Amino acid sequence: MMNGKDTPKRKILVTGGAGYIGSHTVKELVKRGYDVTVLDNLSNGNMISLDGVKYIEGDIGDYDKVNKLLQFEEIDAVINFAALAYVGESVSDPRKYYDNNVVKGKAFLDAVVDSGVKKIVFSSSCATYGIPEKIPISEDERQWPVNPYGWTKLMFEQMMKDYDEAYGLRYISLRYFNAAGADADGSIGEMHDPETHVIPILLQNVLGIRKKFFVFGTDYDTRDGSCIRDYVHVTDLADAHIKAIEYLFENEKSDFFNLGTGEGITVLELIGAVEKITGRKLNVSLEDRRSGDPNALVADNTKAKIVLSWNPVHSSIENIIRTAWNWHSRK
Repeated sequence: MMNGKDTPKRKILVTGGAGYIGSHTVKELVKRGYDVTVLDNLSNGNMISLDGVKYIEGDIGDYDKVNKLLQFEEIDAVINFAALAYVGESVSDPRKYYDNNVVKGKAFLDAVVDSGVKKIVFSSSCATYGIPEKIPISEDERQWPVNPYGWTKLMFEQMMKDYDEAYGLRYISLRYFNAAGADADGSIGEMHDPETHVIPILLQNVLGIRKKFFVFGTDYDTRDGSCIRDYVHVTDLADAHIKAIEYLFENEKSDFFNLGTGEGITVLELIGAVEKITGRKLNVSLEDRRSGDPNALVADNTKAKIVLSWNPVHSSIENIIRTAWNWHSRK
């Protein structure tokens, strides 16, 4: 990053910056010398995560507010985390997801383009691939989501592509796999309500907040019969967003990347790792499969490593669980 003594700090607007991945990215941006402004409606975020950061309460669907904010703050680039992200809820209430993630997302992109900002990094998802044909999943995999959440992410990706071709909006779409872990100092971590991510749910079981941990399916075509997933540390995801911003400044070229470790762990292996690190036994109940759960979801991260020089250095499963346990046990 070219922030010498006489170079003004680059100004970044982070939407959804009070949320889980957004707050970790904001912390890393500030640490690396960026001038950060957060726009968040706090529907899924928490002000605790934004200590000392410039914060504006607002919604990405508010065209006038976003447009004026971008111009008044003289923003150089945007990172967009502002989206609803519960897969099950997207199935039961799809119009809520299409309204927030697509309709409001379109208003947000209009405000970005009309303000003169030409760079955006988007928090996308491996959910855009649906049921993959090959493992590990590369960026060449067909994108055909199996739930409304995945479709809303894919629609926003398509809008960015069209806005790039028509208006010169350069974008990076980051399709990440299972975000996990917490900041190393324990000051911020994962706070979802309701909680749907597997590692926090495991730790809630350890802490007695939940009575049982349910394993859905033990007859998959995997090494122990349970699903395989690729877990990537939230600090590594934050690093990838910053590398993506820097790539846009240096190359003025749109692109998309998978973010994962390239290695998967089964649910049963994950249980064993949690028990080892916490020193406590889990109350586990083995259940039937859930409809739509694929055997394995593992990223091919070769492109991100080569093009962005990104490496998931914090993403060993031991470090993920250790940092998450540090956060959850002191909440």
